[in-house]
Amino acid sequence: MMFFKPRFLDYHNQASGIYKSLFNFKLLWVRSIVSILAVALLPLLVLAAVDYNISKQAVESEILLRTSRLVSNARRTLTSYLDERKFALNFLILDNTYDQLLDEQQLKLLLENLKSGLGEWSELGVIDHTGILRNYAGPYQLKGMNYSEQDWYKKLTYTDLESYHDNISMRTNISDVFLGFRNMPHLVISVIHGNPTGNNWSHYILRASLDIEHLSNILSQLEVSGEGDAFLINHEGVIQTPSRHYGGVLERFPLAVPAFSERTQVVENLDHLGHQVVIGYAYITGTPFILIVIKQKQELMKTWYATGSKILIFLVGSILIIVGVVFGISTYLVNSIYQADQKRVATLHQVEYANKMASIGRLSAGVAHEINNPLAIINEKAGLIKDLFTFRQEYASDSRLIGLIDSITNSVERCATITRQLLNFARNIQVSIQKVNLQQIVADVLEFQAKEAGYRSITIKVDIPDEIPEFVSDRGKLQQILINLVNNALAAMKDGGTLEIKSHLDDEGRTLVTTVSDNGCGIPQENIDKIFEPFFTTKSGSGGTGLGLSITYGLVKEIGGTINIESIVDKGTTFIISLPLEVNKGELDARIIG
Repeated sequence: MMFFKPRFLDYHNQASGIYKSLFNFKLLWVRSIVSILAVALLPLLVLAAVDYNISKQAVESEILLRTSRLVSNARRTLTSYLDERKFALNFLILDNTYDQLLDEQQLKLLLENLKSGLGEWSELGVIDHTGILRNYAGPYQLKGMNYSEQDWYKKLTYTDLESYHDNISMRTNISDVFLGFRNMPHLVISVIHGNPTGNNWSHYILRASLDIEHLSNILSQLEVSGEGDAFLINHEGVIQTPSRHYGGVLERFPLAVPAFSERTQVVENLDHLGHQVVIGYAYITGTPFILIVIKQKQELMKTWYATGSKILIFLVGSILIIVGVVFGISTYLVNSIYQADQKRVATLHQVEYANKMASIGRLSAGVAHEINNPLAIINEKAGLIKDLFTFRQEYASDSRLIGLIDSITNSVERCATITRQLLNFARNIQVSIQKVNLQQIVADVLEFQAKEAGYRSITIKVDIPDEIPEFVSDRGKLQQILINLVNNALAAMKDGGTLEIKSHLDDEGRTLVTTVSDNGCGIPQENIDKIFEPFFTTKSGSGGTGLGLSITYGLVKEIGGTINIESIVDKGTTFIISLPLEVNKGELDARIIG
């Protein structure tokens, strides 16, 4: 595919003055492209950027909102789950006396009732005010164990006796997940109750254990998108339930513990691997737990990225189409202006050339008339002298004198012939639509070129058959065409060359084909298509203007013909002119005048 390069890019502006910029077509082309692209693309890009940011913010806000709802719902579920178990223990400790709770059979019955009602209970125990497990129902041998040094026990009991008397009744505690005596991760729900004995107060504790599997099941049922993870940590950052990506139970959470908040919070941050994540968290009231929900933002935004990619592809495609259309239209318009300007300049030169030829014609007519008058006097006087010499015997027999007079008469006749040719040339330059004889026009043109051809030993051959009929055309334009082509041929040949002018009718007998051939330097193939362009010349260093063949091309078109060229470098060039023999005179007048 050939690269299209506008012709005006190689045009060098020759204009000057205040209007010089009007003829800088390259600058005009660049300005038009830049201005149109700015008007077309800037609103599109601004709108695309605004839409991109707004839609992205909307998607991100929706992600944060969904995460917040998820965390809030999970928080309520966990709170209800733990509250149910605290209320159940509260009911048992209020419904049973201390002595009843110390009965092993009664305690086992209570555990069975808890399992049948709420399930998920693994053990039940009663601890006295010294921290000793007095009664136990469950799968382990824990009776008699001392829990006074356990963290949950210390948090549940007060050391301040004054506050102890006021707050000891019905205080509950949910412990962190820990290994304990059984060396298995579990948590403890315990309820403390006052036990008055005489004037002194003591207390006892009803304690129940839960496996973390039940909490893990609750969290695993959450629909966490974006390869999300939901788990519990305590206030110290220790993981309480298994996590998919951030560690196992009782391992350290790799991120910072979120700041306390009474409400659900959602933030964006980087995790320990440098991934962009959305973190939703909520402190579960009355427990040491913090609910953590972490979503991979990259996964959450995949749908948006896919949509954004399609929008980006559409945007880039639209921009490419707009740029292509703007380049095409701007190039076409500027090139049209350039061609119109070239035609304008060529027309001005053609008018100048026509005026010059008309001036030469008028000058030739004036010179011919001025010369004819003294020539007529010379001719008459020479004839009179010859007549006088004839009547006198001594002069009539003098052959030398008679020969000199005949020489004068012959020279006068020769000058008269030249002046007649000048007058014919002057008359032919004027615009006239009439029947013309090609042989006569060629003869008139060559009459003025014969001297130069003779000096340069150039042979001129003319082959125009007598049977070629006269045809209607503009004599002056046809003469200018042949003069330009003959001049071009003479300029292309070295001394001793050959110029041939031939004519013939085509097969149908409706078109006259005339060829003007030379054996000069020829024209390179790459310049053949440019040879009729205005101002194109291969003789810029020797006075060539590049308008001769352009004007010739225009003249041929004006009289209804066509012109073609065949050329071989160092072999020669042939111009082929085809003219119709039959043409409407009014049509030809309108074409030439127009």
